[in-house]
Amino acid sequence: MKTTRRDFIKISSLGAGALAVAPSLKWLSEKEFPTDDTELKRTPMVCEVCFWKCAGWAYTDKDGKIRKLVGNEEDQHSNGRLCPRGTGGLGMYYDDDRLKYPLIRVEENGKQTFKRVSWDEALDFIAKKLKAVKEKYGPESLGLFAHGTVAEHFIHFTKAFGSKNIGEPAYAQCMGPRMSAFKLTYGTPLRSPEPLDMRNAKCMVLIGSHIGENMHNGHVQEMSQMVENKATIITVDPRFSTAASKSKYWLPIKPGTDIALLLAWMNVLINEKLYDKEFVEQNTYGFDELKAHVQQYTPEWAAGITTISPDLIRKTAYEMAAAAPAAIIHPGRHATWYGDDTQRERSIAILNALLGNWAKKGGIYQPEKVHIPEFPQEEFPKPKWTWRDAVDGRFPFANTGVTNAMIDISHPDNKSDKKIKAWIIIATNIVVSIPNKKRTLEALNNQELVVAIDTMPSEITGYADVVLPECTYLERWDPIRTSQHRKPAIALRMPATNPKWESKPSWWMARELGLRLGLEGFYKWKDYKEVIEWQLKQLGTSLDEMKKVGVKTFDREYDDIYVDGQMEFNTNTGKIELYSTDLADMGFDPLPKYTAHDEPDPGYYRMIYGRVPMHTFDRTMNNPFLHELRKESHIWINPTVANEWGLKEGQKIWLKNQDGVVSSFPSTIRITERIRFDSVFVPHGFGASDKRLSRAYGNGISDSELMTKISIDEIMGGTGMRGNFVTFITEDPRKEVES
Repeated sequence: MKTTRRDFIKISSLGAGALAVAPSLKWLSEKEFPTDDTELKRTPMVCEVCFWKCAGWAYTDKDGKIRKLVGNEEDQHSNGRLCPRGTGGLGMYYDDDRLKYPLIRVEENGKQTFKRVSWDEALDFIAKKLKAVKEKYGPESLGLFAHGTVAEHFIHFTKAFGSKNIGEPAYAQCMGPRMSAFKLTYGTPLRSPEPLDMRNAKCMVLIGSHIGENMHNGHVQEMSQMVENKATIITVDPRFSTAASKSKYWLPIKPGTDIALLLAWMNVLINEKLYDKEFVEQNTYGFDELKAHVQQYTPEWAAGITTISPDLIRKTAYEMAAAAPAAIIHPGRHATWYGDDTQRERSIAILNALLGNWAKKGGIYQPEKVHIPEFPQEEFPKPKWTWRDAVDGRFPFANTGVTNAMIDISHPDNKSDKKIKAWIIIATNIVVSIPNKKRTLEALNNQELVVAIDTMPSEITGYADVVLPECTYLERWDPIRTSQHRKPAIALRMPATNPKWESKPSWWMARELGLRLGLEGFYKWKDYKEVIEWQLKQLGTSLDEMKKVGVKTFDREYDDIYVDGQMEFNTNTGKIELYSTDLADMGFDPLPKYTAHDEPDPGYYRMIYGRVPMHTFDRTMNNPFLHELRKESHIWINPTVANEWGLKEGQKIWLKNQDGVVSSFPSTIRITERIRFDSVFVPHGFGASDKRLSRAYGNGISDSELMTKISIDEIMGGTGMRGNFVTFITEDPRKEVES
């Protein structure tokens, strides 16, 4: 086998002391919890198991062991209740598979392995490499791939170093099209938590959104309230999801035809005068152009494309109109599907405008958030170039760094003078999260330094030059949470106990690197706790108060959560742009159009992927508590298809995609009428290939491994990943290789 400069280092290559056997959590079941909470110490925390970041409390015993996690009743994200993933989050702390010590890649006896080193040795090595890269290529040659709250510390470091080449897969591989589409339409991105007034809504449309499986805590609670209120829920999905089971209407749409349905709904609302005429006249631009545009998109036309009957298209449009403005077309979150995703999200944004629900009760409310003052420091240096300069004007409406564009700039086929030559990767497994693994690895092997920072081993840590073990969210200080909501609020995360092994918080790593690189002016503090204390003082509170309350809610500055009459929007026209002047100026379609997508060859089926409620992608697959709730993935296959192939319930199979890529591991079949005959459903996040994950390794098919066909959204750079097709392999393909 041809080797590369960086071989993937497997478990057998690691020296003694770097790993441990599967964790023993026996004490948790044998030792009773104290019956009186007064015996336990309570510490405020903000959950990091998913992006919802619910505030809560961590309870520790006299030995410093964390005994339980509960929600904070003052928190608008959680309403005092954590989801199953949140309560199981302490498994991240107790997992003995965690990264424990700093590691550096070395070669021994002709083979690459990791050597356990001290923190000083690891940080000195990184600083020396970064200095050399900076001298040779400039500071802009550092690229940061980051995710989550901890990203803030290394975003700060990267900017101080002199680079703005910063990307997060959560944008270009997830919610970017939604953010760009709403900014183009309303003048503001739709940020998280999504300001949807579900508790007061009378109708909600879920189109590719799986509330109840994605476990967005506050939204799950509010959707439950909608069900109790007997509100109308309409779910559009090729799969009968958990949300569909709670819906009045399930529209099992043909995958890839969503824009056709959305345009047909616009046709009905406009032609039958069901839209909010007063709202549209006061607050929108381009209605006449939209009206003319949608005449061609009748329900009869859409029925032939979507397989949804014209009657059902009309009936569901009537339901929305009857409930408006207390009606919501949910914008979804993972929005990178087919390459025309900004236009699909624009269609959703336009439909919401036709329903007149912006800043309306039961629609989309106007949130507020607390502005956290920045700790005094030097001004960041201005880079000579960024990723935007390197892509020659592509993706003009990207709101932030496009990760796949950064991969291209890092790749050896980039012959320009704008190159990324060093990567820092924190809390994101980019080998899995960014599609086209082959190209990512080619770019990785073109780097002069690759640093991976995480709590757990993963595919990317196996390819890094240096691995730094981060402590979990229960062991560290992090930036004050200041997410938007109905009322502005802040929440405190602080250590509930000491870091295990030699793991360290990312703020400490970033500061130590900064000092080694002469960036003292950006770190005028010794402990991140000082920053938090200073910021809280500026906000009129204190660390002592926040330790007691965990969450502090402020009064709204403006009484505009709901607004009547004419409003002003941050667009070129000052109105909601049904017809986008920005898109027209840049040569894109100013109104959404339907474009047919590729169809599978005979014997192949579109691969639909999604969530399971107890896991957050691959982040929690090894969690000893959450793993027990779902150990492996199950492929959903329609009975008709199973019949044709002679497949049986519970049988294990492998999948092969249209490019001949075969899954490394098999999954168990689930034969069900809940999936269309032209699709199969593969839960996301399973099939870890790193043996250091003693529970997650090989536990099913990795959908990411089969995503080799990517459709790029030229408006904002997103990677559409739903154009991949798979067929079935019933015999172990590894036998053929071995023979």
